[in-house]
Amino acid sequence: MTRLSNASLTQLDAKVATPNYDRTAVSAGIVHFGVGGFHRAHQAMYLDELMNQGKALDWGIVGVGVMPGDRRMQEALASQDHLYTVVLKHPDGNYEPRVVGSIIDYRFAPDSPDAVIELMADPAIRIVSLTVTEGGYNFHPVTGEFNLENADVQHDLANPGEAKTSFGLITEALARRRERGVAPFTVMSCDNVEGNGNVAHKMFTAYARARDAELAAWIEAEVPFPNSMVDRITPVTTPTDIEELSSRFGVEDAWPVVCEP
Repeated sequence: MTRLSNASLTQLDAKVATPNYDRTAVSAGIVHFGVGGFHRAHQAMYLDELMNQGKALDWGIVGVGVMPGDRRMQEALASQDHLYTVVLKHPDGNYEPRVVGSIIDYRFAPDSPDAVIELMADPAIRIVSLTVTEGGYNFHPVTGEFNLENADVQHDLANPGEAKTSFGLITEALARRRERGVAPFTVMSCDNVEGNGNVAHKMFTAYARARDAELAAWIEAEVPFPNSMVDRITPVTTPTDIEELSSRFGVEDAWPVVCEP
């Protein structure tokens, strides 16, 4: 059995596809909040495909977690050089594994909120994307309006440099880019929410308006919030999935992704 890492890629079973590009040449262009199964089987996988074609090497992904449970993902990815396996389960029972290398780092925001903010303030970051589920947009279930009473939101409004939420972290990064004359990044929702870009736009600008009306007006005018349609069935990874990858292909992966073709 081979533990997944940069050093072990050449030792893996020939049936396991691996990155053919130099991962040390990949630089960050995207910061992604909510690194779960869908993101790793979709956006990260497609970037890996482009990198295998010698393209998009300046679009590497830095994952960010803000919830307590995200610590586990940070630890799993860090233990294997941020590599992981996507396993396609075909209807005929065939398994098709590939190692994805487009995620180059992962930050657990509570460890250092300012470092995450500065990462997004870097001009090299052109997209900040999100898969945070419908609940991550903090809107009232009845009115559909942004919930300013949320305790973490109140904390972030009072302490923008020590933000706890995606709203506080991303808005503070945009504020710093504005102050430094750096063009804003695109905020790209990849959640299964109708009009996801519209929802993200409404919630982020509501947060910004509560913080600073001028900043909110700049975000309204300058920051793109595209809508997207996304779908891929990615069941929660089970101990059986981890064992199957190990027994069939000899790959020890702390958190692989299994999905439909």
